[in-house]
Amino acid sequence: MTVEITTQSQKSKPIGRTSPLQGYAGRLAELPQGVTVREVPFLTQLDVRVDPAGPEAAEAARVLGVALPTTANTAVSGADGVEVLWLGPDEWLVVAPPDQAALEPALREALGSAGVVVDVSAHRTTIAVSGPLTRDVLARGCSLDLDPRVSPAGTCVQTLLALTGVVLVVRDDVTRDGGGEVRLLVRSSFARYLADWLLDACREYEDDSSWQ
Repeated sequence: MTVEITTQSQKSKPIGRTSPLQGYAGRLAELPQGVTVREVPFLTQLDVRVDPAGPEAAEAARVLGVALPTTANTAVSGADGVEVLWLGPDEWLVVAPPDQAALEPALREALGSAGVVVDVSAHRTTIAVSGPLTRDVLARGCSLDLDPRVSPAGTCVQTLLALTGVVLVVRDDVTRDGGGEVRLLVRSSFARYLADWLLDACREYEDDSSWQ
């Protein structure tokens, strides 16, 4: 009898990271000219809880390069591509470029026992929507008024889009002439549903020559 022995090194094969919307790039690239939809995968996302009036919040600001926003439904930009999104009176979502491994321990050290930092990077992916049609498309499934007079750049809202919970961030004023960009942070398990909804919501503009 021959016994085949498999070593641990033979078993362990590197597994590549797969984004929730892998395979959607081609379909999203075929949308009308008036709107662009793309996934921004693998962003670092850290949920932070701390007293905004305490000294630890100031230490967190030092790490992030910007003070934690205390105005409801706002987002601010810090150093090295970091964004801080207001989620509640003592809760924020820190969003940074992928593989920012040093950010979490730095925040933990800054907050000490007075705060909490949880890595939620795998919890959501990000869908960016931009172009002059952005407001029209999103209005089909979201009651939020994206007119810059109501929701200017820096607006951050937890809302529903097509009955899906999202964190909606207005990164640039969304106008019908210049466009602007909105980012949708959506649970990974709902990302394909939301992408399919966006594709369907754009269909009525395919034959509209004004957007070709």
